[in-house]
Amino acid sequence: MYGRDPWGGPLEINATDSATDDDRSRNLQDLDRAALSRPLDETQQSWLLGPGEQEKKKKYVDLGCIIVSRKIFVWTVGTLLVSALLAGLITLIVKTVPRHHHRHSPPDNYTLALHKALMFFNAQRSGKLPKHNNVSWRGNSGLQDGKSDPSVLMKDLVGGYYDAGDAIKFNFPASFSMTMLSWSVIEYSAKYEAAGELNHVKEIIKWGTDYLLKTFNNTADTIDRIAAQVGIGDTSGGVSAPNDHYCWMRPEDIDYPRPVYECHSCSDLAAEMAAALASASIVFKDNKAYSQKLVHGARTLFKFARDQRGRYSAGGSDPALFYNSSSYWDEFVWGGAWLYYATGNSSYLQLATHPKLAKHAGAFWGGPDYGVLSWDNKLAGAQVLLSRLRLFLSPGYPYEEILSTFHNQTSIIMCSFLPVFTSFNRTKGGLIQLNHGRPQPLQYVVNAAFLAALYSDYLDAADTPGWYCGPNFYSTDVLREFAKTQIDYILGKNPRKMSYVVGFGNHYPKHVHHRGASIPKNKIKYNCKGGWKWRDTSKPNPNTLVGAMVAGPDKHDGFRDVRTNYNYTEPTLAGNAGLVAALVALSGDKATVIDKNTIFSAVPPMFPTPPPPPAPWKP
Repeated sequence: MYGRDPWGGPLEINATDSATDDDRSRNLQDLDRAALSRPLDETQQSWLLGPGEQEKKKKYVDLGCIIVSRKIFVWTVGTLLVSALLAGLITLIVKTVPRHHHRHSPPDNYTLALHKALMFFNAQRSGKLPKHNNVSWRGNSGLQDGKSDPSVLMKDLVGGYYDAGDAIKFNFPASFSMTMLSWSVIEYSAKYEAAGELNHVKEIIKWGTDYLLKTFNNTADTIDRIAAQVGIGDTSGGVSAPNDHYCWMRPEDIDYPRPVYECHSCSDLAAEMAAALASASIVFKDNKAYSQKLVHGARTLFKFARDQRGRYSAGGSDPALFYNSSSYWDEFVWGGAWLYYATGNSSYLQLATHPKLAKHAGAFWGGPDYGVLSWDNKLAGAQVLLSRLRLFLSPGYPYEEILSTFHNQTSIIMCSFLPVFTSFNRTKGGLIQLNHGRPQPLQYVVNAAFLAALYSDYLDAADTPGWYCGPNFYSTDVLREFAKTQIDYILGKNPRKMSYVVGFGNHYPKHVHHRGASIPKNKIKYNCKGGWKWRDTSKPNPNTLVGAMVAGPDKHDGFRDVRTNYNYTEPTLAGNAGLVAALVALSGDKATVIDKNTIFSAVPPMFPTPPPPPAPWKP
């Protein structure tokens, strides 16, 4: 029989061996001594060593998959136990020690004013109001607009916004207002979100664009008319027929006819409406169906503007008395720029940057109102908007020449806002006189404040510390400071300590020129002349028109809080749109920067076309 020798070689056991036990014991001892002369592995040693010696020799711990030093193992386990004990102790302390909640810093004045300024648009809504309109003294109104005028093609003109203290719906300033609000959302959506107002401002814009879509055939590619205005206000020549200026009534109680003014050649209005719809399409880009509807409407309007040339307010029409347009060339540049951003179609950019168009729009000749953005003249806004393209995308040839010109002109406009230059006077209280001392100055001031703050943010986003005015360099902080001083004046930092935003601060106008705010909601219907007593009373308005920015002070910082003097106390949609834009630009933390990319969502990657080769040399 053979067995396996654990130390090597066969072990022969002869069952018939007759050797004595002593002999066998001696032989085994000899074998053991021979085996011990060889090196033994750990397992073999464990068979031979006694328990005491084996413990001394065991310096390692076998964990199954790895073998580690016993000392390291003990230290590791001990460290883990101590760490767990400390973690538990810290958790216990944290849970038992009273917590001190750190309050967020209170909102700044610009954010507080922003909340109120947006509420003005809720108070100006026409049509069937949503349940969450949050203006208790307003109700449904203008539900027969369009239906009561048999001569017009568009029968459903319910909705939109009343322009000011009356109940007229003017498309021209309303479109500009929606464009300004959309622009501010595109640039500062993060700030609106931080203020909790993003959904609100988008609702405001959509209420306006939904109505604009009703005023023309928005499903067609070609149109021949626009419903430009609902209601009339001409009271000249002793007119005593009931209309929106002769009567003083709550919009909810209006019972007189409201004519619709249609235009068939209105390039300025159509191009401005196109800008409003195109800019809003970027705001609502996540709602693909609605965004495409807006873009289609914008294209149709702009085509109409280009094909049927003419001013919407020509010929002594009713709009000419209140919102007379001086030209349509600036709207071509403005509308073309917005349509380029909304569609990415380079034909719109080619048009907006055409030198002849810029020349007709007044880009090269200056003038006393050069650089003043308003519901009438959008050139300054278009110059800033197209400078943005050059700063961030640099499209190069063939656009560079005019984009560079617009960029330089924007720098000149920003220089004109600074106190060291004399382009515009200032009141003793510091309010810039962009309309050269004429009434209703604040609507121009807020637009300038918005452009200044926005251009400052453009330069910061482009890592450009400032700009030159002649040989002098000014930092972007100077522009922002200009915007702040002007808005601070409006919010109460002026010689009269008067806030010109209703409901903001403790001292603000109480006799706002506004029919709905001045007539109590007491279940009594006051007829056309019956409301005159509320117009003429010296008592404060029974309803607070929260957020309304009034027309403003005169060139001597004076202000008359008198309801019948609209040059001081009447608010407008266009004025409040500029105010909202300026407030959101200045609100919150400066670390919240503009959204550089959203406006370029539809713009394809740019590969600049190389310029043409020079003409062959001729000796």
